[in-house]
Amino acid sequence: MGDIFSGLICFSGVGIFFLIVFLLLAIRVVQEYERGVVFRLGRLIGAKGPGLFLMIPLIDRMAKVDLRVVTLDVPSQEAITKDNVTLKVNAVVYFKVFNPEDAIVQVEDYRRATWQIAQTTLRNVIGQSELDELLTHREKVNNQLQRIIDEQTEPWGIKVTLVEVKDVELPATMQRAMARQAESEREKRAKIIHASGEYEASKQLAQAAHNISKEPATMQLRYLQTLTEIAVEKNSTIIFPVPIDLMKGLTSLGMQQGPADEEE
Repeated sequence: MGDIFSGLICFSGVGIFFLIVFLLLAIRVVQEYERGVVFRLGRLIGAKGPGLFLMIPLIDRMAKVDLRVVTLDVPSQEAITKDNVTLKVNAVVYFKVFNPEDAIVQVEDYRRATWQIAQTTLRNVIGQSELDELLTHREKVNNQLQRIIDEQTEPWGIKVTLVEVKDVELPATMQRAMARQAESEREKRAKIIHASGEYEASKQLAQAAHNISKEPATMQLRYLQTLTEIAVEKNSTIIFPVPIDLMKGLTSLGMQQGPADEEE
């Protein structure tokens, strides 16, 4: 009786042990930002998660897929623009998995595949764009890259949310040519502004001369004002002619005062 009881205890212990091992192999936990794509004997069952779920050990197989946004750096690519300028450009691609089943079944390595597509698309888009468009309308180039890459990765369950061209490296000769062009443009604007200022000043001076010519007294007042401004400089000796009209006025005043004095 004791041997039977001992055998039952031993059998129960072995059963509990195998049950624990079975549960350890069957229980799977995936995070909130993950999904577990389950295959049963090679056949796709579906994506499970997040949280805890059970699998059949040795029969089911699971592949985890991260649903968070992935930042993918596209290394510097040498390309020739539409106007035959050789340059190097790199970019960054933001994408995420929206269908984990397709990301596992439709492509072997969706990260590497997206990276390769981004490289080739970057070179193609640069080849179809001119240098000025790439430098001044980069947002348009970014949108074009995002649209093309997203169309090609959509069958894999990948959504490309954003593509940004980071750096555009120009040859040294092109940089010097652009610097000379920018300098010429600045000189051109400066000359135009200066000429415009001279033109406006000439119009004001002409209007002022026209107004002064109508009133001789205005000319005399302006002359006296100029003398007052010159007199401020005490360190200078200034010789200036006296207007004839002013001398006539002083002479006539003296002649009027002379007879008056003689009468007295």
